[in-house]
Amino acid sequence: MRLLAAIDGAIGAVLRPVVFAGMVVLIGVITLQVVSRVFFTAVPWTEEAARFLVIWLTFLGAALAYHQRRHIAVTVLVERVPPRWRRALLVAGLAVICAFMVSMTVLGWQFLQTQGAQRAPALGWRMMHVYLILPLSAGLMAWLSLIDLARLLVNGAEPVQRDLPQ
Repeated sequence: MRLLAAIDGAIGAVLRPVVFAGMVVLIGVITLQVVSRVFFTAVPWTEEAARFLVIWLTFLGAALAYHQRRHIAVTVLVERVPPRWRRALLVAGLAVICAFMVSMTVLGWQFLQTQGAQRAPALGWRMMHVYLILPLSAGLMAWLSLIDLARLLVNGAEPVQRDLPQ
């Protein structure tokens, strides 16, 4: 369980600065886009770069929100059942989340394989680099749900919201 806790902490420690840096880069690209359109000739790649950054930040932000347990959740049923049923509901919920994320990882990888050779018009990047985020983020969320499931089954510890670092 210590190894899983260390991996869990490492995922959060990597995701937070990556999402932050992505937001900084996105702000820079959009600022360049606006300034260049108003004062100069528009820089052609900025719109495409901003779109790809938003896609990556959406999926990485979703993984970070899942890691911190800040996704929206309907907990009224889990909160009202007796403790022995609560654990069963939590196990079932985590199993469903894990199965869904594993299927998204597999389907995302298949999509990446079939559509990844296309090229972005302005940047010339292979779309594989854009599509890679789907299996990557889904795999991260599947792994995080497995960690929560292991904690619940081994220690009986229910998933709780992680505090943000100060």
